[in-house]
Amino acid sequence: MRTLLITGPGGGGRTTVAAATALTAAREGTRTLLLGADREDTLGAVLGVPTGPAPVAVEEHLTAWRPDAAQGFRDDLTALQGRAAAALDLLGAARLDPEELTPLPGAEELALLRALRDAALAEAHDLLVVDLPPGPRALALLTLPEELRRYLRRLLPSERQAARALRPVLGRLAGVPVPTEALYENAARWDLELAATEAVLTDRDTAVRLVAEPGPAGADAVRTAALGLALRGLAVERVIANRVLPEQAPDGWLAVPVAQQRKTLEEWRAVHPVHAVPHLGRDPRGTDDLGALAAPGVSADSAVSPVEWPVADRLAEDGVLVWHIPLPGARREELDLVRRGDELVVAAGPFSRVVALPSALRRCTVEGAALREGRLSVRFAPDPRLWPRGR
Repeated sequence: MRTLLITGPGGGGRTTVAAATALTAAREGTRTLLLGADREDTLGAVLGVPTGPAPVAVEEHLTAWRPDAAQGFRDDLTALQGRAAAALDLLGAARLDPEELTPLPGAEELALLRALRDAALAEAHDLLVVDLPPGPRALALLTLPEELRRYLRRLLPSERQAARALRPVLGRLAGVPVPTEALYENAARWDLELAATEAVLTDRDTAVRLVAEPGPAGADAVRTAALGLALRGLAVERVIANRVLPEQAPDGWLAVPVAQQRKTLEEWRAVHPVHAVPHLGRDPRGTDDLGALAAPGVSADSAVSPVEWPVADRLAEDGVLVWHIPLPGARREELDLVRRGDELVVAAGPFSRVVALPSALRRCTVEGAALREGRLSVRFAPDPRLWPRGR
C-alpha cells in the first residue's frame, strides 16, 4: 500500500490539498483512506462531510477517518492501570476512572500514529493519505517512534533480560528493587508497536509532500521542512505550490505577489518536483471545489527512495572513510556534530538526530567535516588501537 504524508506551514492549505489528493486518487479508481487528526473537524469542513472516530464514506473508493484521541487516551491509561494494578495497590494509589480522564498534549499525534500504523497493516485500501499537523509538529511526530525506541533501549537494554532468573536473588542481595519481568515484557511490546509504526514511515512506498504558498514565508518553511525530513532519512516527493495566482494578473497590487511567487517557484523547481494548485478565489468547500483544484495523483513512478547515508572508502587515497549525509538546504552556521561513543549527534538548524555509527566507523576517530552542495561529508580516520593492522 502507498502512503502519502502531507504537511506544510500552518495556513498553507495542507488539509485542503490532502483532501483534494485523496479525491483525485479515488476518482481514478484507487481505494483511498484519508486520515486526519485535528481536534476540530477541519477535514470534514473541507470535504463537506463530517468526519469522526468511525470511518465515513465520502465517495466511491474514498473513506475519511479522524481518530478519537480522547477515547484512545482513556483506553490506554485504563489498560496501563490494569497491568500495574499490583504496584498501584502496594503504593496505595487511587485509580482514575475513565470518565475523569482527559487527553494530555500530544494525544492527537499519538492517536494519528497508531491509526496510521493500523491502517497500513490492515491493507484494506490501496492508498493512505495522511493530513499531518503543520510543519514543526509534523516533524516532531515523525521522529517520535525512533526516539522512543532509543529511550527504551537505553533505559531497559534487552541484553539485561538474560539475567531474569537472577533478579529475585539480586534484589535480596542488593536490598533494592530490581526491574520486574512485567516491565521488560511491556518494554518489548512497546518496542514492537513503535517498530511497526517506524517501518511504515520509512517504507519505500511512503512519500512526503510539502504544501505551501509560493512566497518568501513559504520558501523558508519548505527549506526548513525539507532539511528536517532529510535528517530523518525522508525525501520530499513533491512540493505542492498552493493558491497560485494567474500570471496574467492585472498590474497593480497583485504584481508584487505574482513576482514573488514566480521567483519562489523557480527556486523550488531547481530542487524538487513542483505541482501548482490554482487559487480559486475562495476557500474550497466540498468535493466539487476539491475536484477543480486538479491535485496531483499518485503513480508508481512518483515513488521516492529513502535518503541514504553512504560510507565511501577512501583509505587507499586519503587514509579516511567518509560518511556522506544529504542535508539539502543546510547552512554551515546552523550545523553541529558531536561524537558520543558509538553514536553521532547531528544538529541542523532547529533539528537534531542521534544516529548509531556504522560498524566500521566505530573503530575510527572523527577527523573533520565539510558541507558542499547540500551534502555533509564527515571524515573518519582509523583508530590504530582498534583497527586491525594490515599484513
